[in-house]
Amino acid sequence: MVISDRTKDVIKSGGEWISSVELETTMMAHPKVFEAAVIAVPDPKWQERPLCFVVLEPGTEVSASDLHDFLAERVVKWWLPERWVFVDSIPKTSVGKFDKKLLRSRYHDGEFDVIEVA
Repeated sequence: MVISDRTKDVIKSGGEWISSVELETTMMAHPKVFEAAVIAVPDPKWQERPLCFVVLEPGTEVSASDLHDFLAERVVKWWLPERWVFVDSIPKTSVGKFDKKLLRSRYHDGEFDVIEVA
């Protein structure tokens, strides 16, 4: 048995499980990405889908479509996030982990400009 994510951070999409940690690690392999955090967001068709928060390396630019294409070469198709948010920083907990609870709350409050990529 391999545990790759906390239960509350795993994304259940269409009856399949997506590891937010694996998506984050893969996304952070992009040379223009400084940090990436992934949360589950409600989806009318699939129950949940991944939403990727991205902090770019200083002085760089990249589109959500380019990041989507980068991931498409590294993960299975049904893991690919359709929703992206570019942020200046990702909130952390007192021990330095991504504060996904706060990200979920702020997303549900409509605080982010979400970019959709098909």
